[in-house]
Amino acid sequence: MKIELLSGACGAEVKGINLKDTSSSNIEIIKNLLFEHKVIFFRNQTISQQEQINLSKCFGQLETHAYTKGLKEFPEIVRIIKEPHEKNNWGEGWHTDTSYNKQPTLAVILKSIEIPPVGGDTMFSNMELAYDTLNDDLKKKIENKKALHDSRGAEFFNENYQSMESNGYKEAFSNIHPIVRTNPDSKRKILYVNWTYTRQIIGMEKEDSDKLLIYYLNIKKDLILLVDLNGLLTQ
Repeated sequence: MKIELLSGACGAEVKGINLKDTSSSNIEIIKNLLFEHKVIFFRNQTISQQEQINLSKCFGQLETHAYTKGLKEFPEIVRIIKEPHEKNNWGEGWHTDTSYNKQPTLAVILKSIEIPPVGGDTMFSNMELAYDTLNDDLKKKIENKKALHDSRGAEFFNENYQSMESNGYKEAFSNIHPIVRTNPDSKRKILYVNWTYTRQIIGMEKEDSDKLLIYYLNIKKDLILLVDLNGLLTQ
């Protein structure tokens, strides 16, 4: 196995691992790599949709998207399609996938099939490092505090995207999560807020909450990894 670091903040390309192998020993290696590097990339993995499902099940219970219809045979897999005339990218803007759900998602597996030769690059940010860089006063300020995460509703995910089909559910919903969460496996603390879904810190006036969130969210800009996903499968 060969590991190539992609930035100082997070990210590694992994060679020599077969993602079709869902043995406990292989999954343990992948999990450890994921917890260490936060986002990991596997190039030229020719896995089928069924094999992607098999791999995903090794990391926990599968989910369907709140608003966007998945594949008929595999509803947990959502195809992200951008038509040539469309100006917006599905999922653009800083966010933690499905942070609005009651139970935060452990990991997301993204398989790149067709992407443009330039542009549309995906960025990732290390929110463990974001928390670690806070001074003690800032850490105390958010200790035991929680924030509201809002799902934005169906229009946010489907209205401007011709090939992204709604599953019929439209209403927005929200859940409350600690601002600082602890990964149950690695025991590392992370800053659990994001631009897209985090709406307000509970127990604070909206103006004060916005100021604090803007400060914390700006921290991640220095802790990013920019990636061309051509030919890659990421976790």
